[in-house]
Order: sequence, then structure tokens, then C-alpha cells
Amino acid sequence: MSENKLIEDELESVDVVEQGVHNYSSEENWVKPEDPLLLEQLEWFKDQKLGLMMHWGPYSQLGLVESWALSDKDEEWSRNEIDWDIDAEELKRQYFDLNKTFNPLRFQPDLWADLAAENGFKYLNFTTKHHDGFCMWDTHTTDYRVTGPDCPFHTHKYADITKQLFNAFRAKGLGISAYFSKADWHTPYYWTPGMQPGTSTSRGPTYDPKEYPWLWEQFVQFTHEQIMELMTNYGRIDVLWLDAGWVNDYRDQNIRLGEVVEKARKIQPWLLSADRTVGGPYENLITPEQTLPEHALNVPWESCITMGSAFSFRYEDNYKSVRQLIHLLIEIVAKGGNLALNVGPQPDGRISKTAISRIQGMGAWLKVHGEAIYGTRICEPFSVGNVQFTRKDDTIYAFYLYKDEHEAVQEEIHLPLQTGFTSIDLVGGQDKLEYRRTENGVIVQLPETERQTKAPIAHVFRIR
Repeated sequence: MSENKLIEDELESVDVVEQGVHNYSSEENWVKPEDPLLLEQLEWFKDQKLGLMMHWGPYSQLGLVESWALSDKDEEWSRNEIDWDIDAEELKRQYFDLNKTFNPLRFQPDLWADLAAENGFKYLNFTTKHHDGFCMWDTHTTDYRVTGPDCPFHTHKYADITKQLFNAFRAKGLGISAYFSKADWHTPYYWTPGMQPGTSTSRGPTYDPKEYPWLWEQFVQFTHEQIMELMTNYGRIDVLWLDAGWVNDYRDQNIRLGEVVEKARKIQPWLLSADRTVGGPYENLITPEQTLPEHALNVPWESCITMGSAFSFRYEDNYKSVRQLIHLLIEIVAKGGNLALNVGPQPDGRISKTAISRIQGMGAWLKVHGEAIYGTRICEPFSVGNVQFTRKDDTIYAFYLYKDEHEAVQEEIHLPLQTGFTSIDLVGGQDKLEYRRTENGVIVQLPETERQTKAPIAHVFRIR
């Protein structure tokens, strides 16, 4: 094997992080589970289509990117939003002390669950712990937690935020996906003081696990214990969503993930594992971040994409419009995936009014057109320009997207579909539309009433 090939293979196996955004695993490397229960759970997952993702923690108080400012290696992009008039070590001390002021007294988990359930979201993906190591549940492994004595919220009736959210969303019939960072930059088992010259930090541990196996084993046991707390004490979990792909069993940071996942499956045998960007038997879902694949994928996947500009809360953020969000959802579903739409709650425990309005706008559209989204599978030709396709049993759905409300609505719509059918209806509108076949597909006649208003988000056709 050539030296260049060795380098290419090494790069492909590394979890590349560019400004906090991870790459994603290839479809070819996906490993199909053998367990019938896991295969059944994957079909359930593919039916859901829309999840609500939430990055929330003490960092939300600053309107700052979650965790990454702690890594000196990532300072160029992660610390550029605030004019830090302090050195790096003081910055880290101040960041790690944010737990002492985190007090989201306006947190109302039932309202969040109602909002999601009423507007077409089917599951919650919540950050139980990000790389900074702050635990949003009542862990017994560390005091660096929302129920810890230093956190003013620890006396509140909703102090165990993870439990409150999981229970509230589950009560509404929504699935639960537990985000968990395998890296932990707070515990001395990972970032151990005095293990290297100076104080510079990067994503990995401050020591070589091969040189200090006893210390690494403490970290492994710490991580396993935290995961098992979540898998044992927090009700049914559908997905264990694991971040920090640089911590993996194929490199120097082997946490023996399979061991703890199989232990968890003795309690929750349906549990899907999303060991993102790592590949292998415990990456049951492929997870693009802030992007979506160019082509349809034939494996289970989920894009995590922000409603605003970032995963964590931002003051005066720029939110995507309802039209942009629905178009994003449609294209993702047409390519066989789910959208985990991220909303960063405010530090006081509320969701911003703008985010709520976007969620409600999506819900209004989904109430009419949801039959073309939920429970569907990919359908050739998948995604062609502004036309997207899905299928449910013998019914094909075609989406004709409009970039804005001022786009002209034509009398005739061309759909590049060659398959046989006998009728075309407009979802949420007139049935039995007139059409004619062409060499390149089918031309559908839009009712005149559809041309007398501003361009909708999409025209959705039911083809049978």
C-alpha cells in the first residue's frame, strides 16, 4: 500500500471537526444490525421524519458556542464572538464557573412538549451532556451537574432537567433520543492537570491513554456509569446519540463502547446507538451536521440542522423562515432521512418567541401536508431541482417547491416522473387534476384557484 493511500485511509477514519461541525460516515460503511428488534426500531425511526433537538446548558447564558471555547486548539473560531479581555486559563475558569449562575426559573417542560407534539415533531434529541462535562441530569458521578450544590437551580422542582423533559415528551407520545458526549473536558480523568507541559488544551485527553492505562480506565468506568444512569433511571430511551467521534474504539481513546451499549440493551433491548462519525456496528444512524447528503441514502440517517445560526442560544439570532425550514424537511425526507431541527432554549428556561412562531408555522403546514412526509420512504427520482418525491405504499407524493411567495405560479407543472399511475390529487386541495404524459414525465394542470394567490411553500401532489 502506498504512503499516500495510508494517509488517505487515516484521514477517512478520523472524526474531522471544522469549526465545531463534524463530517459524517459514508453509506457504504454502514453496518446493518442483525437483531430483528433493532431492525424494527430502525423502521420506526425512519417513520418519524422530524425531531426537536436542543442544546442547552450554562453556556446559554453568554449566547456562546457550547463547550468549544474551552479548547485552545479551536480558539480562532470558538472565541471570536466575545472580546475576552482575559488570558486563556481565566477564560476556562470563568466558563467552568457558569454552573454557579445557571438558574432557568422559567423552564416549563410541559409547554415545550405540548409545542412539539402539537406541531408535528415526533421525538426529542436533548443534550444530556456536551463536551464541557456539565450534566443536565442528577448524576452521582460528579458535582458538576444541574442538581449539584453549586448550581442555584438544584433546589427547583424541575432541577433534574433531563428527567423532566424525557417524561414530558414521552407523555405526549414522542420518542426520546439522548445526546451524550463521550469526551468530557471537566473530569480529571480526561483533562488531567499536570500531565503535559503548559496548560494548552485540545479535543483529546491531556495524556496518552496507552502510557497511563489506569487513568484511562477510570475515565472508561466514569463514562460507562454515566451512560448506565441515563439508560436505567430515565425511562424508555429510543436512541443513544453519541457525540465526540474522536473518542472511539478504533483509535487510542477506546472506551469499549460496545460493552456499555450491550449492557444497556439488556435493559432497553430496542435501543439504537448513534456513535456518530465512527462507523461500525454501533453507528446505527448516520448523522450529517448542518448539511444534508447530495443524493438519497438507502440507510437510516438524520441531519441535525439549526433553526438559527448555531446550536446553542444566541441573542438576536437569525432564524430560518418557515418556508426554508419546510423546504429543508422535504428535501431531507425525499433523500430518505430525518430532520433533527435544533432550537437553543434561552438561559431563563424559555424558547424564544421567534422560534415558537417558526415551530407553529411548520405545524400549520404539516397538519395539511403531513401525509406526504410521515411514514414515507424514498422514491425515484428522489430530488430533482425544486421537485422532490416520497412514497407510501402504492402512493407517490411529489413536492413542487417555490423559493418565495412572489414566484410566479404556472398553469402547468412539470413533474419528472415516469412510473405508471391513474390519478393525481392536490394534497389539501382539489382531487382528480387534469394531466398529460410527456417524454420527460407528466404535466399537471393546476386549478385556477391555486394561481390566484401568492406562491405557497409547495404544491404537494398525491399520485396513485
